[in-house]
Amino acid sequence: MGKRLIYLFLLLAVVTGCKDKTKRLPFLQQDITGTDTTYRTIPAFKFLNQDSAVVTNKDFDGAIYVADFFFTSCPTICPTMHRNLLKVYHKYLNNPEVKLASHTIDVKYDTPSRMKAYATKLGIKGTQWEFLWGTKEQIYALAERNYLVSVGQDKAAPGGFIHQGYLVLVDKDKRIRGAYDGTVDAQVEQLMKDMDILLAEYKH
Repeated sequence: MGKRLIYLFLLLAVVTGCKDKTKRLPFLQQDITGTDTTYRTIPAFKFLNQDSAVVTNKDFDGAIYVADFFFTSCPTICPTMHRNLLKVYHKYLNNPEVKLASHTIDVKYDTPSRMKAYATKLGIKGTQWEFLWGTKEQIYALAERNYLVSVGQDKAAPGGFIHQGYLVLVDKDKRIRGAYDGTVDAQVEQLMKDMDILLAEYKH
């Protein structure tokens, strides 16, 4: 009887292990050429953060991260997005394998010092959550070509800008693995579940 229990335990462990290994997130940007499949990656970038320090793609090496596009004076979706992103921040606080990157689309108004005040109001300390500033050309090209998020200026829109409220999940190899509506609680909960799955991928 004892041997049978041990056998069943080992069998369950193997089956469970197999299930865990098959539990992987999809890749959102695949290039298929013949029999080869490659995954597009977020290109090199260089911005200033809320502390006026230079931040590059190298600062995200060894970490998965969540990216979004916002502006500090946004009167519509940004406050909800960042209230929800705060849940992510607090869940993974001080975890060196997790970072957040919020890119301002109002590059004229949102200077690093203004974003510092915004981050402080949210209760953000350190650089686990980076608030990034660059030129309009840099930010808009990165949003639309690489993160697949629509952004733009529109005088008729509330606050003068239009943008989508996606929270984009990027893996340690700079590949997009998910996109979630940051204004929907259920999708933010799914984001955090998927982040756990993604972190587990790197444990195998």
